[in-house]
Amino acid sequence: MRDNFTFNFTLIGSSSRNMITYDAKSNIGFDFDINIEVNDDDENFEPKEIRTIIRNAIDRVAPRYGYKYCEDSTRVLTVKKVNIITSRIIHSCDFAIVYNCTDGRQQYIRFNKDNNNYSWEYQGKGFGDLDNKIDWLKKKKLWKKLQDYYIEKKNSNENPAKHSRSIFAESINEICQKNGYHK
Repeated sequence: MRDNFTFNFTLIGSSSRNMITYDAKSNIGFDFDINIEVNDDDENFEPKEIRTIIRNAIDRVAPRYGYKYCEDSTRVLTVKKVNIITSRIIHSCDFAIVYNCTDGRQQYIRFNKDNNNYSWEYQGKGFGDLDNKIDWLKKKKLWKKLQDYYIEKKNSNENPAKHSRSIFAESINEICQKNGYHK
């Protein structure tokens, strides 16, 4: 990829906070999330080009380490490591391609499957200000309460389309709201 651009990556969500969980009753295994921030300040590449370059690079390497090829979903590229004998997902990794704006907001490359179109979109409401809320929870000694609440919500989630990152953001917002967080 260096012929095109460089990038920085950051573990995010539960993996960055040592809160990865595993549901032994499911076939999903555990997952972790990584943000990839491309260094393309001159905007030489369109969103589709960026995502394609990254997907192709991952696909060249992933099978060597026992991963399937990338799945291209709406928000992320996903690789999965599958136990061939049991057909169970051992773990997966979601790669979001992001841009951190100077105003504190974040954009990501969104794949609209209906239109076969890639575009930069702002992160949805509820994901903003999470770092400040996390800092506030830690200062108020509510981190353990958040961890317990998150695990409870995640384990009782019956919607397979609801991702851990959404449950985590909901948990943060709800614990903050219940405990008097003010911006």
